[in-house]
Amino acid sequence: MESEQLFHRGYYRNSYNSITSASSDEELLDGAGVIMDFQTSEDDNLLDGDTAVGTHYTMTNGGSINSSTHLLDLLDEPIPGVGTYDDFHTIDWVREKCKDRERHRRINSKKKESAWEMTKSLYDAWSGWLVVTLTGLASGALAGLIDIAADWMTDLKEGICLSALWYNHEQCCWGSNETTFEERDKCPQWKTWAELIIGQEEGPGSYIMNYIMYIFWALSFAFLAVSLVKVFAPYACGSGIPEIKTILSGFIIRGYLGKWTLMIKTITLVLAVASGLSLGKEGPLVHVACCCGNIFSYLFPKYSTNEAKKREVLSAASAAGVSVAFGAPIGGVLFSLEEVSYYFPLKTLWRSFFAALVAAFVLRSINPFGNSRLVLFYVEYHTPWYLFELFPFILLGVFGGLWGAFFIRANIAWCRRRKSTKFGKYPVLEVIIVAAITAVIAFPNPYTRLNTSELIKELFTDCGPLESSSLCDYRNDMNASKIVDDIPDRPAGIGVYSAIWQLCLALIFKIIMTVFTFGIKVPSGLFIPSMAIGAIAGRIVGIAVEQLAYYHHDWFIFKEWCEVGADCITPGLYAMVGAAACLGGVTRMTVSLVVIVFELTGGLEYIVPLMAAVMTSKWVGDAFGREGIYEAHIRLNGYPFLDAKEEFTHTTLAADVMRPRRNDPPLAVLTQDNMTVDDIENMINETSYNGFPVIMSKESQRLVGFALRRDLTIAIESARKKQEGIVGSSRVCFAQHTPSLPAESPRPLKLRSILDMSPFTVTDHTPMEIVVDIFRKLGLRQCLVTHNGIVLGIITKKNILEHLEQLKQHVEPLAPPWHYNKKRYPPSYGPDGKPRPRFNNVQLNPVDEEREEMEEEVHLLNSTTL
Repeated sequence: MESEQLFHRGYYRNSYNSITSASSDEELLDGAGVIMDFQTSEDDNLLDGDTAVGTHYTMTNGGSINSSTHLLDLLDEPIPGVGTYDDFHTIDWVREKCKDRERHRRINSKKKESAWEMTKSLYDAWSGWLVVTLTGLASGALAGLIDIAADWMTDLKEGICLSALWYNHEQCCWGSNETTFEERDKCPQWKTWAELIIGQEEGPGSYIMNYIMYIFWALSFAFLAVSLVKVFAPYACGSGIPEIKTILSGFIIRGYLGKWTLMIKTITLVLAVASGLSLGKEGPLVHVACCCGNIFSYLFPKYSTNEAKKREVLSAASAAGVSVAFGAPIGGVLFSLEEVSYYFPLKTLWRSFFAALVAAFVLRSINPFGNSRLVLFYVEYHTPWYLFELFPFILLGVFGGLWGAFFIRANIAWCRRRKSTKFGKYPVLEVIIVAAITAVIAFPNPYTRLNTSELIKELFTDCGPLESSSLCDYRNDMNASKIVDDIPDRPAGIGVYSAIWQLCLALIFKIIMTVFTFGIKVPSGLFIPSMAIGAIAGRIVGIAVEQLAYYHHDWFIFKEWCEVGADCITPGLYAMVGAAACLGGVTRMTVSLVVIVFELTGGLEYIVPLMAAVMTSKWVGDAFGREGIYEAHIRLNGYPFLDAKEEFTHTTLAADVMRPRRNDPPLAVLTQDNMTVDDIENMINETSYNGFPVIMSKESQRLVGFALRRDLTIAIESARKKQEGIVGSSRVCFAQHTPSLPAESPRPLKLRSILDMSPFTVTDHTPMEIVVDIFRKLGLRQCLVTHNGIVLGIITKKNILEHLEQLKQHVEPLAPPWHYNKKRYPPSYGPDGKPRPRFNNVQLNPVDEEREEMEEEVHLLNSTTL
């Protein structure tokens, strides 16, 4: 067994917590029926589930395996479960990386022994590429299936193709010889529901019947989607990106990336999109791809037994998800790097690129859009942009930033209200109400009745002689023999003005409904609705600038570029820039967003306008709050996520944040050789902490190490079963050498192997800016606070998150600030003249420096309770 062999190396001798992380995420695949409640999880304990073993695992001076004493040596046989993680706990990144390095060294040392070992070495080396290849193949295939099914079911709300039931509206009329240029979407093979039910193609009766059937199908799809999510996979709801970000930061959410979640999310995503709700499928496709990556990782021991390595696969899967969502492989890699990944080494960059490539290739082979392209929005503009257009582009960026700030605040307020009121207890009713309102309002307006992706495509499209949309209803004064690429700006016709009013109503409708739709209990993405809002606003601005340039071409800003009869303004370009600005305002993405949009549209020439609009959007949005929508939902749900983008500018110290506080019970600690099995079990039963510092003795409270509650419980249970003579009065020894015991004493239990001999520690005067940086960059779960080697308290990730939240809300810390005098704690006497209560904090007197150090230790030893 791999872990048995690793235990016999010096790396594992004194660090039993480095056991191979067999965190059985097989449970993850079967736990999708469990509803997550972070308000009552174990993470609310003192150590929040984030107390961990330490971070340095190269101790080799531990007790000898061949000790002469009759101790239970746990290194002889690995104990299942030790070193693994519970649900809703954070992984230890440093431990996982150390385990992987040791595994790699072992494989390299054996590969020259035989051909079989060499084969195993090659398999291990290529397993990373194999798992991302399988993930890319599955992601591309599922994305193609979702695209085809969603298009068919969306058209099912309006009618059906009698000649081939599996054809959508466009495919049904492809082979018809009876379509006209003006009415290319009408053909005898396609029948509306009014034609099938009442036999009328036009008239009030036909309109009402189609209206009723549209609402019926929308409600049916929405009800089926929310029912499947509620019954089979509660984790399949929402976008999934906030949870993916949290999981990639090291958090364990069992069931979120399992097979049931994958299956239900794939089915319900089609139903949710087809229902006409103001949502998209692009965000959930990232979740679908990560589910594929998680499931395939179990085929390879390199990833199935190491949580940190598994997250490298999930980073690559995120890139594949965006690649197939937008047909943007490079944008997918940058999205994974900029937006979701917490740990992104260079080899993960390569594998993410390869996964995105494979996924895009599979999607292109399926050709779900029928245009031989990866994307639905491919456009070709024949007019360059001009310098004066930067002003309206920046205005669109301002609009995008304002929309993003408004949406984040409104949506978070609504989601918070949903959580705190009875309305949140009826998710099915909420979805039905939102779907009914959406369907009733959307049907009369042709732009809201359209599938959102089709709407964006129409708004992006440049008007040419082959376009029959009302957006292209210009008064034609041009010579009919003019070539297609040289169509001048023209005065708007009645159809254009009518379309502008309809688009204004559609804009208001989309803004309101998106606020209430994002976060309901069906798969719901935010990319497409945000892009639709920006595209509508951009198209309106584009038409306005175009008409302004036509009627006032002699103005100084137009005179140089917009001559009479010239084609200088492209309204579709404004729609594209507006879409990027609004999406950037909501998500606060920059580089990856620009690349995604130009890959999405093929508009490589228009990168500068996109960059200007996206950066303006981000600056304006940041003026109202630096959080994007995903970070806001992470904070709303209480996930333990430290955002690397946030800056810590406060002057608090580690002593201000550590637990216990001044009025809390003293810190629970273990001694290295003075406690019995019963003492430890009583402490475990009487406390809810997830780990305990181990000190030398009551007299000398120097730090020895750190032991996890889970590891202690498992080790003691295993010792009782496998070793005779271990009883409640058996002495527990964490020391390297066993103390001398009377002959009649029961057999001692040696637990040094599960002790982290070098936990991360900081001093009480360490600035919190440094502590936060350590937690972010090393992925720590906890660190101990010491003073002259004596343990004062502990800081966990959740303590830091609570402290950051307090500082944001301008709330005073729980304890008086101690940073006014970095060389001393507060005075020993309070304002009332009475001595302050003494727990684990040292209190200094204003005497000379040597006497201060002596009295610090005396006060601490007198006040510490074990």
